[in-house]
Amino acid sequence: MGYSARYHATSLIAVFLALAVGILIGAEFGGDALTETRKNLEQSLVGNLQDARSHADDLSGELSRANEFDEKVYPVLTRERLLGKRIAVVALGGLPGEITAAVEDALGPTGAKLVGVGVVREPVNLSGLAEELAGTRFEEIRTEPDQLTELGVGVGRQIVIGGTLPELVRGQLFSRASGEFGPLDGVIVVRAQPESMGPVQRSTANQLETAMLKGITATRVPAVGVESTSTEPSSISFFQSNGLSTVDDIDNTAGMVALVSALNGAEGSFGVKSSADRLLPELLAPGG
Repeated sequence: MGYSARYHATSLIAVFLALAVGILIGAEFGGDALTETRKNLEQSLVGNLQDARSHADDLSGELSRANEFDEKVYPVLTRERLLGKRIAVVALGGLPGEITAAVEDALGPTGAKLVGVGVVREPVNLSGLAEELAGTRFEEIRTEPDQLTELGVGVGRQIVIGGTLPELVRGQLFSRASGEFGPLDGVIVVRAQPESMGPVQRSTANQLETAMLKGITATRVPAVGVESTSTEPSSISFFQSNGLSTVDDIDNTAGMVALVSALNGAEGSFGVKSSADRLLPELLAPGG
């Protein structure tokens, strides 16, 4: 559930030191014997390599113990904290596999039900949406920007409370969708816009995303924007500007705890990045 950057860095140092030793040993300095300077440097590098390897072994042991601690403590902290609650994931643009796995791990002990997952298609297929919405008040969505906003707000709201609109546009609005939406007790939002989108496509996607989040937050159901510590570019500021609580380290145990608390109503920006208010919300005592 965790990851040690120190262990990774130390391992890299050990590798580079080993390479340096190899280069020195294999280098040829004409027919002369090794100089005293070279011997001293070689001995120094070998010593540093041994120290680095020893430190890496120590960190590996610490990481193993920390992971074991996480695995034992997390279920105790979160067991049945979301018992019976219906949760859905709405992914804007894409849903990275590591985020899916982290969310499933986070919800595992809580008693929550992950009832629906929808990945919003980006670039937005305005032509396809117009065809599905023919005969409705949204049929001019290709040429009337206000209709896209109204549609996004309506879909976001009905994803939470239930309604026919998300099903009506399901085939063109979502690149993939599974399960069912509303009524929901919480929404987890992920954002991974395709890098290949042009300025106009990105503007249209941003408009739809903002509208959907407006509809979701209007229901007052907890909505949490999540990403991992390695997500680039970060979407935390986008989530914050649209009124969502945020977790920027869902790939860590602390982030998983923060997500569960946020789905229970804790508000704020949690995690390890500069955009976070604090690592964790106030924690309730674990249940019996």
